[in-house]
Amino acid sequence: MDALSETLRVVRLVGAIFIHARFTAPWCYQSPRADTVAPLLEPGAERVVIFHLVTEGGCFVEMPDQPPVQLRAGDAVLFPQGGAHRMASAPGVPPATGGRLAEVLARRPGHLVYGGGGARTRLVCGYLACDARLATLLLQGLPPLVRVNVRGSSAGAWLEASVRYALAEARSPRPGGAGVLSKLAEVLFIEVLRLYMNEQDDSRTGWLAGVGDRVVGAALKALHKDPAHAWTLDELARTADTSRSVLAERFQHLVGSAPMQYLTQWRMLLAANLLSGSNAPLGRIAEDVGYQTDTAFSRAFRREYGEPPATWRRGQALRRQAASLP
Repeated sequence: MDALSETLRVVRLVGAIFIHARFTAPWCYQSPRADTVAPLLEPGAERVVIFHLVTEGGCFVEMPDQPPVQLRAGDAVLFPQGGAHRMASAPGVPPATGGRLAEVLARRPGHLVYGGGGARTRLVCGYLACDARLATLLLQGLPPLVRVNVRGSSAGAWLEASVRYALAEARSPRPGGAGVLSKLAEVLFIEVLRLYMNEQDDSRTGWLAGVGDRVVGAALKALHKDPAHAWTLDELARTADTSRSVLAERFQHLVGSAPMQYLTQWRMLLAANLLSGSNAPLGRIAEDVGYQTDTAFSRAFRREYGEPPATWRRGQALRRQAASLP
């Protein structure tokens, strides 16, 4: 299993499609920074990544200090840094004024219909919520806006048809529609990342670039497959079929950290996932992520998260409890 698949397998992701919109030109939809709408979209989430899928027509996306980007049907865009942006029928169209976002999101998925009566565009807006460190891991090195066309992938037609079906189901009285939309949001997000990886050139850096690299990708695959193993740089280089120096230099260049430093970060992310998602004792978690003693594990966890694992676990439970309150 590759590093991306292994990461997505073990770390909890929460997705949702929250707006289905039909616009007619001229129109403009203003999306604020992701951190300002996160409490409305997913209370308690550390990080929210917003994305849009154009299912009919075309439009433009505008971001501060960035040239407008034209989108066509089948294009999906996500905003790795959570930047504010506008989706519009043409550059420079002022955003609509009206209902507050909290009111729009009161029913999932919200249904927006407005515009000047001209050319029609349909948009699906979704998000993925996850641990802030996981978001940093997956999205580091990415530009403020990532655009791919899902119709160019083997899963594109299935995804668009499934989204249309799930949106119809969400409006029906049958139970389970929201759950289907949630899973589709996760699948769509993952497909965008996969397509972007395939379109990368040699100048790009970041974790996704590392996964796609022959040498670094092999090392990441090994680390993610068996994070509890007592890896050394020599053994990891042999696994990647390269030298220590080449692996260390290329890993640092693409991923932004040394291989052993990355291993510690990944172990701590796994540990945090186990601490927040299970009642497993600390000794068991320490062993599962490669530490022989509770003391060594607690020391490493404190360096990464700023407090001992038991304290951190209690804090997570309290935050989840607070987020579930009306």
